Amino acid sequence: MDYRLWIKEGDWNRINPDAFGDLDQAVDWAGLYGLHACLNIHRAPGYCINLPREQGDLWKDPATQEICAAHWAFLARRYRGIPNSKISFDLINEPNGVDNPTYARFVEKMAGAIRKEDPQRLIIADGTDVGTRPVRELIPLKVAQATRGYQPMEISHYKAPWFTDGVHFSPPAWPMKSGTEIFDRAWLKRKWIDPWKELELQGAGIFVGEWGAYNQTPHSVVMAWMRDQLELWQEAGWGWALWNFRGDFGPLDSKRSDVVYEEIDGHQVDRKMLELLQRH
Repeated sequence: MDYRLWIKEGDWNRINPDAFGDLDQAVDWAGLYGLHACLNIHRAPGYCINLPREQGDLWKDPATQEICAAHWAFLARRYRGIPNSKISFDLINEPNGVDNPTYARFVEKMAGAIRKEDPQRLIIADGTDVGTRPVRELIPLKVAQATRGYQPMEISHYKAPWFTDGVHFSPPAWPMKSGTEIFDRAWLKRKWIDPWKELELQGAGIFVGEWGAYNQTPHSVVMAWMRDQLELWQEAGWGWALWNFRGDFGPLDSKRSDVVYEEIDGHQVDRKMLELLQRH
């Protein structure tokens, strides 16, 4: 979600209640089709991982934090009463440039604003370092935590135009060697499952909040990598959210040059990828 879509005349202090029709519909559709709707603010007042940079400093500026908390309080009121099995709140997409203690103080403020309106709401906080680092300081706050599934970037972001390093990557394989390191299923478990499992043992629920691979990575490589990821998450008992379902990363309208698509309702469907996802 992007807060700029629901404010009036560019003023982040003025929330327009009439701007939430599409989001209401998305939540309703998730319930209708047996999906869980996790609402995540991707661009928040004071912070976004993407350009353009936000005014203010969400991590350290109390006034900016109060504004962000007011937006979450509004959402908490709007969706109060929907059970946690159907909806959760993921506070901010991919926090970066913030240390864990500072981030924990921010999360405490946001969670407090939400719980004042809806005390039992399921709250998720992304890990720091763009969602990749577990945050033990959050455990006392009784929030779940979200990791990412983009590693190694040589697979997920090969030739991605917005990712500077991606254009310099060698053609990927899976498993693959990069320098002295072997990227394979065992590496995924050791580097990207085990540290989060350790956090889970301390009481935090874990969610893979975002993952996928850009359409320039060979389809056979993507499928092998996705299968290992999905099986590891299934073994761990973790849910996941694909970025994205329709578009350059997903099974629908991805524009891959090495896929024979099946046309359904005007869309180009990658049947192999879709069925792999459905099995997990």
